[in-house]
Formats: sequence, structure tokens, C-alpha cells
Amino acid sequence: MTKKIRTIGVLLLVVLWIGLTGFVWFSPAKESSEAERRPLAQLPELNAETVLSGKFMSKFEGFTQDQFPLRDTFRQLKSLFHYYVLGQKDNNDIYIADGYAAKLEYPLNESGVQSALKRFQTVYDMYLSDSNKIYSAVVPDKSYYLAAQNGYLAMDYEKLFSMVRTGMPWATHVDLTDRLSIEDYYRTDTHWRQENLLGVAEKLTSSMGVTAPKTEDFEKVLLERPFYGVYYGQAALPMEAEDLYVLQSKLLNACKVYRYDTDSYAAVYDMEKVTSKDLYDVFLSGPQSLLRIENPNAKTDRELIIFRDSFGSSLAPLLVQDYAAVTLVDLRYIPSTMLGDKIDFTNKDVLFLYSTTILNTGSALK
Repeated sequence: MTKKIRTIGVLLLVVLWIGLTGFVWFSPAKESSEAERRPLAQLPELNAETVLSGKFMSKFEGFTQDQFPLRDTFRQLKSLFHYYVLGQKDNNDIYIADGYAAKLEYPLNESGVQSALKRFQTVYDMYLSDSNKIYSAVVPDKSYYLAAQNGYLAMDYEKLFSMVRTGMPWATHVDLTDRLSIEDYYRTDTHWRQENLLGVAEKLTSSMGVTAPKTEDFEKVLLERPFYGVYYGQAALPMEAEDLYVLQSKLLNACKVYRYDTDSYAAVYDMEKVTSKDLYDVFLSGPQSLLRIENPNAKTDRELIIFRDSFGSSLAPLLVQDYAAVTLVDLRYIPSTMLGDKIDFTNKDVLFLYSTTILNTGSALK
């Protein structure tokens, strides 16, 4: 009887192995993972050259891992086991505390911060002068409000803030930490919620000497599609979808956004991005090297240039009241040496607005 049971068990394993192998070989391969927001490995070319060189098998291993049946289900089961059974405090460097998912940002990478400051100094040396009013602000990532309070390792944020103040003596620094709390960020994503940023915008505009946005001027509009942030897929843990709102106003409806990449105009909120993988891309069309918001109803002829990362996409529309134009520059996608041919910096207000995450990996800036 025992031998018969073993034989049946072996046969079931063989059938399962054959079935899984056939699924991987003959099922249409998925091009990307929506949960992980990355392309998936595809079946490598099979010929004598790739087999003899070993390239086929090395790439085939990645292909089978990415195209494994019920891959997302198994990823979630693995994460649940590690997180709740083994008691690990994080999974894939993502942890959940107080209902918020965040990434471990530790330790402080001083060389990364110095690299970012060198890029900013290059911009200052090449394009800026006493004719510019220059400001800087650091956007704290979620761990600033979450990590240490819940027993997780956290970078030395105060030292990072001090490095930025010391490394940019030509800028007026605006502290945003007192205008934010963990509730101002999405639970499943790295970014902050635009509907909670009027206090941040008020502090920045007051420091820059322009009119602050008023709550009564905006309408909070809910996008129909549920929002699953970047940490939802990376953590592979069950989390609920969130609501994503945009703040609309008559002034913003009259503004138009010039896209340097396509030499065309778009709206402040790109509703075509509602179907994109990242719903946050509705804010100024997502990652862009250069954009210019033009405000025909500006109260002054002043212009603002913002050096920013993705956090600036949702904040910039709240800063346009008095500015005839707000130009956004993302140094992750365009070298600072190319800006002189595209932007006139004379007499412009300038704001450096970067998150602690980007500053901590400053080598990503060009």
C-alpha cells in the first residue's frame, strides 16, 4: 500500500511538472507585470549558437521565473509567510506600519547627497546670478514620519537637511516637515496626496513672496479608477486600493502645459493617463524632462523654474497663481549642460524641490 501511494505521489509530481513546463513553453508570455511595474523576461531565441554559448539557458531561467503560472499568487503567499509566519519586519525592503507601506531608506548616503549638491552647484554656476531669487525645499519620504517611530532603521534625516542647507548657501531654505504628516501620503505609494498639499504650497508661496492658494478656489475631484501604488506590487502583500483626487480650479483649467518632447500643449491633468500603469501620471503627464505651465491669468509677469522629481508633479499646479509661467526641470532625464539652449534664467525665481530618496541617491541626477 505504501509503495502504491509513493507511486501515485511520484506520478502526480511528474504530471504537475509536465503541466507547468507546458504552461511556460506554450502559453502566451506576459510582456510586463502590472503589480511590479516592470517588463517580464521573454522566451530567448533557440538556436545552435545560443545553446552552445550558454546564453539560452541563462536567459531561459529568468524567463521561467517571470512567466511561472500564478506567479503573483505565489509571490503573495511567500510574502505572507515571511511577514506573518517568520515574523520578518519587511519584505523586499518594504514594510507596513500603521497601515502605510514604505521602503526602508537606510543608511544616509552622504556621497549621494554630495553628488546631488554638485549638480545643483553646476546649475547655479552656469545659469544663476543675483538676478534670481533662489529657494530650496526637501520633501521627506514616508519613513521620516514612520520608520523610527515603529522600530525600523531610518537614515539620519537631520544630517541630510543640514547638508542641503550648507551645500546650497545661495538658496533660501524652506522647511516643509512641519506642514506634513504620514496621513498626507498614499498608503500604497511613495508620493504625497495633492489634496493635502495646500499647507505646503502656502508655506512655499509665502516664502517666495507670491499669493498662496486658497482652499475655496479648488474642487476635489475623484478619479474613477482605483489607485494601487508602487509599494502594492513590491510588497506583494494584500492591501486595499486607494482613492486618487486631483484639485481643479478655474485658474488651472485655463492653464496649458507645453511639452518640450512633443512640441505640443496638454492640460495640467492628463486624463489619458487614467489608463496607464501608474495613475499618479495624471499629474503633468508623469515623468518628463522639461515642461512649462503657462498661466494666462497670472497676477504678475514673474516666472518660476522648479528643479524637481516626481513629487513636484502634483505640487507645481498649486504654485502658479502669480506666475505667468512655471517651468519644471527633471535632472534625472536631462543633463544640466543642455538647459541653456532651452530656458532663459534671467530674473526668474528658482526652486530646488527634491525628495530625500532622490537626494540620497544623487548620482541619478545628470
